[in-house]
This record gives sequence, structure tokens and C-alpha cells, in this order.
Amino acid sequence: MFKTQEEARKEILELVKGYHDKFHNIKKEFKEGDRITYASRVYDSEEMVNLVDASLDFWLTAGRYFYEFEDKFAKQFGVKYVSLVNSGSSANLLAFMTLTSPLLGERQVKRGDEVITVACGFPTTVTPMIQYGAVPVFVDVTIPQYNIDVTKLEEALSPKTKAVMVAHTLGNPFDLEAVLAFCKKHNLWLIEDNCDALGSMYVIDGEKKFTGTIGDIGTSSFYPPHHMTMGEGGAVYTSNPLLNRIIKSMRDWGRDCVCHSGQDNMCGHRFDRQYGELPFGYDHKYVYSHFGYNLKPTDLQAAVGLAQLKKFPEFVKKRRENYKRLYDALRIVEDKIILPVPANNADPSWFGFLITCKEGVDRAKLVNKLESNGIQTRMLFAGNLIKHPCFDQMRATNEGYRVVGELKNTDRIMNDTFWVGVYPGMSDDKLDYIAKNIIEGVRE
Repeated sequence: MFKTQEEARKEILELVKGYHDKFHNIKKEFKEGDRITYASRVYDSEEMVNLVDASLDFWLTAGRYFYEFEDKFAKQFGVKYVSLVNSGSSANLLAFMTLTSPLLGERQVKRGDEVITVACGFPTTVTPMIQYGAVPVFVDVTIPQYNIDVTKLEEALSPKTKAVMVAHTLGNPFDLEAVLAFCKKHNLWLIEDNCDALGSMYVIDGEKKFTGTIGDIGTSSFYPPHHMTMGEGGAVYTSNPLLNRIIKSMRDWGRDCVCHSGQDNMCGHRFDRQYGELPFGYDHKYVYSHFGYNLKPTDLQAAVGLAQLKKFPEFVKKRRENYKRLYDALRIVEDKIILPVPANNADPSWFGFLITCKEGVDRAKLVNKLESNGIQTRMLFAGNLIKHPCFDQMRATNEGYRVVGELKNTDRIMNDTFWVGVYPGMSDDKLDYIAKNIIEGVRE
């Protein structure tokens, strides 16, 4: 029997490492026709050991791994405040709802106010606006950057505009210089949906910074296909102390108190203050300054994420190498397809490799060839979000959203664009096989 708890923990974790090494990450030689997924988890025994170590504490909610992750993520990406949440979708919800706080005074986003965004992307960038009662204003995107067309920003502006909320598409940063200048000129908030671009860099004012840290608020997703994972998970980050206060409050039920879970009276004023019309001295732990949620993940998820953070720089390096290998291989058929191009001043951490078919190339036929040969493909998410069934009622009444100009490129992406993976676990053999099938497909 074990003499101490520490000895028991040590032996359990050594067994877990052995279990991983024996039964996980078993490498197999790639053979043509093997399934090539667009993304997958990349991990080793450290993630599994951390996961079990956290489970042995059995704290389960926010604990030591949770707070260590927030601290190390902030330092690694050069941002002051990080709030861990349970998904990237929750991160976008929390980021947007933060702008609705009365603490922001005249800059508070109210129902009926407008937020400039794009229809070509993932729906959870837009969903929080609609659910709250704000009005998304859709502008077109560019090809081959697949990001917001900044020449349409001034046209999209109205007296009701309060913010811009857009994503960096598949790791390729949007024109942050132009968008940030527009937001500063008109006193607008900027939320960077960074869920598909963690690790991407952008040079602004002569300084190279991580995307997500340049606007007012950034968001990340740690779902398994993303740049790093903790299973389900996400983060909201900012360097603005007031926004951070609101983010933390809304994430944690809307409460006014900032004590950690299981902590009491950190401020020393739990029972001696006046709040709203509550009785004097009402317990501060149950005072609510916002209509909030509970969006925290578990400590088990944070434990996995902490191990992933250590590997993250190598993940980004490999994604860039994989993008380049595919790009170089496919240049031979640039007369048939449009290859993805980084934005100016950007060094992308690519999430995927986007391809738009030129005239004479049938996307459906090409995608079918790839899928039938074991190569997983994906559309650029919604393509054109306002064409989807979720917009049926709003389209019928032409209410609840606004479109600026024609969404020509958005519609072209919906019809002609798809992407394949470049995740860090992708081998050269797999990338070469993908390129071979694309080249054959466009020439048929």
C-alpha cells in the first residue's frame, strides 16, 4: 500500500504515461487511399498526465490549472487579461455581450444598434448580435484573402454603428490597419474573432503582434480541430481593465464579486456595502451587476490546454510549413484554381488551405474526387450566412439585419470555394497526395 498521497499520485501518473506510450499516438505509414482528415488533435503523454492529475484533485470546476492557464496564455500572447470559457462560441457570446454593459456609458451597444461584420464565416460570430437584438450589417469579402472588404466600411457606417466584429479567416488576418483606423476614427469597438487564427501575427505601427490582441477584445476556440485544444474550451482576452471586469462578471453569473470559486471576502467588504436597492450589507457574493451566464470550463480541460500551450509555437511553425508545401505544389494549376494569399503585413498561422475554383472547374466534382480518395474537405463554413434557413424569417420581412452593396465574392465563395487541412499532424506524404489529387481533379 502507498505510504502517502503524493506517492500514490506519482505512481498513478507514471502508469498513465505508460498507458499513453503503449496505446496512443501509434504511428502508421501512410498509404494512398488512407483517410486524411482536415484536422486532428496533436498531443502526447503530457496532456493525458495533466488530465488525470487534475481529476485526482477532484475540484472539477475552475482550479489551479484553470488559473495557471489564464496567466500563461496572457504572457505567451502579450495581453493583460484572459478569461477561460467553455467554447469558442461562448467566447464570442461573452465578447459581444460585454459591449452591452451599462458600465460603458455612451459606448454601450443597445438593442437596435448596428455591428459591422461579414456573412462569409462561422455563424457564432453573428448569432450573439441577433439574439440580443443588435443589427448585423453585412459587407462583402475579398478573394483570395477571404476577409472583410475594408473599402466598404465607410459605406456600412450609420449613426447607429457601435462596433465591428469579424473573424480572421482560417488563420489569415484581415486588414487590421484599415479596420483599426476606421474604428478609431468613429469611436467604435473592435472584436477580433480569433478562433481560427491563434498564433497569427500582424505588423501594426511597426510592431509585430498576435492577432486577437490588437482590437479591444479577442476570442479563441480550443475545440479539437483548432490550433490547440482542450476538448471543449475557449478564451476571451483584452488589455482594457474595464472590459476585463465586465467579461469576468458576465462569465461568472453576472456577479459583482471577483472572488475565485471557493473563496470568500477577498476584498474585505463582503457585508458592509450598498448595492442597488438591496438592503445595506447584503452579501456581496450574491450581488449581480450584469445579466450573466456560467461559461467556465472545468479544471480538467484547462489541464489539457496547459500542456498544449507548451507545444503551441511548434504547432504554428508546422502549419506554416504545410501551407507552403501545398502552395508550392499547386502553383502549377493556378490557371484552374485561386490559391490563398496572406494579407499585407500578416504572418498567418494557417487553419486550412482555401481553394476557389475558376471558370471551367466544377467544385462539386473536385470535392467528390477528393472525398472519394479519402481526403476530407470543408466549405468555408456558412458560405453566405443570410442564405441559410436560420435567416428565413428575417429574409421574408427584410428586418433584423442590413446588407451593404452586393455580396458578390461571398456568393462566389458559397458556390466555388472549399478547403483542405494543414494541421501539425499532417505528413509530407499526405500533403503531396492531396496536391496530386487536386491537380488531377482540375485537369479532368
